[in-house]
Amino acid sequence: MRKALALAAKGKGRTSPNPMVGAVIVKGDRVVAGGWHKRCGTDHAEIVALKKAGARARGAKLYVTLEPCFHYGRTPPCVDKIIESGIREVVIAMVDPNPLTRGKSIAKLRRAGIKTTVGVLRAQAAKMNEAFEKYIRHKMPFTAAKCAQTLDGKIATAGGQSRWITSAPARAYAHRVRDEFDAICVGVNTVLRDDPRLNGQRQDKRLKKIIVDSSLRTPWNARLFAGVDPADCFIAVTKKAPAAAVKRFRQRGVNVIVCPAKAGGVDLKWLLKALAKEEITSILMEGGAHVIGSALKGRLVDKFYIYIAPRILGDQNALGAVAGLKALDVNKAVRLKDLTLRKLGEDILVTGYV
Repeated sequence: MRKALALAAKGKGRTSPNPMVGAVIVKGDRVVAGGWHKRCGTDHAEIVALKKAGARARGAKLYVTLEPCFHYGRTPPCVDKIIESGIREVVIAMVDPNPLTRGKSIAKLRRAGIKTTVGVLRAQAAKMNEAFEKYIRHKMPFTAAKCAQTLDGKIATAGGQSRWITSAPARAYAHRVRDEFDAICVGVNTVLRDDPRLNGQRQDKRLKKIIVDSSLRTPWNARLFAGVDPADCFIAVTKKAPAAAVKRFRQRGVNVIVCPAKAGGVDLKWLLKALAKEEITSILMEGGAHVIGSALKGRLVDKFYIYIAPRILGDQNALGAVAGLKALDVNKAVRLKDLTLRKLGEDILVTGYV
C-alpha cells in the first residue's frame, strides 16, 4: 500500500477534479504491475495496472489507495474491470467519499466472491486527497492561505516594499507548492502593489488565477494575464464594478463573477461555492492581508503556509500578514494544529491546519 501511495503521489496537482490514486498488483511475493491516475479523463490507476499485468492479473491481489469507481463518469466503472480480470483479492486504503461510489464497489466486489479489505493506511490516503474529500463532501474548494513574513509578522514595510522578505530557496519552494493547487487567489491590492504573474513552475499546468476585486480596479495590462488563456482568469466583483469595465474584460474572455457584497467587499463563501461549480477543487490564497483575514473570519481557510524570514522590521505601521480579525481575547485567536516545520535556506516554513 505504501508503494501504491507513492505511485498516487506522482499525480499531485494533475488529476483535479479527480483524486490521486495509485494501484499495485501482487502475485505470490512479487509485484507484477503498478499504475497511477495521471490526469482527469485518462485511465484510472487500477486500469493502468491491469493493462500492464494482462493475464498475470488472474488470481493476483490488488492494492489500491481509493475504492474503485462504481459509476460511469469520464471513464467506465473500474470495479467491473477488476471483477472481469480475475483478481482474487482487493486491499483498499479508503472508501470513496463520492456518493456515486461510496461503499458500492466494495459491496459489489464482495458479492463477486472477491476478498476485500478496507482501511489499510487510511489516514495517509485521506491526507493525500484532502482537497478531493472537501470538494466532494462540502461542494467547496479546499482553501489554503500563504504568507511570507518577518519574525514580527510583517509582509511589507509601511511604504509597501516587500521584495524580497524571504530567500530564494523559500520562494522557489512556494512556486512549487502553487502547482499542487487548481488556482491562485489574491486581492486587487496585491495586484496593484506587486503586479505579480501568479505562475507556477510547470509549463504544462493550466493554473487558474482569481482576483478578489469588488470595484474592478484590476489593470487591463496586469502581468498575470500575460501568456495565459483568459478563460483561466477569474475576477470576483460586486455590483460596484463599472458595467463598462465588466463588459470589456468579458469580451476579452476573462471570467468576471458578480458576487453578493459582504462587509463592503466580495462575499468569499459565495465566491468559493461558485468556483467549486467550475470544478476548482483547491485554491491557494496568497494575499493580501485583508483577503486572508476575511477568509479566516468566515472560517473558509483549511490550511496555512507561513514562510518566516529571520528579519525584524519593528514598525507598527508596517503591513501585517493578516488583517481584520480584531480578536479582543487572545484565547479566541485563530489557532493552527498539526504543525510541521521545514527549513528553506535561511527561512522556516510553518504549515498547519486551521
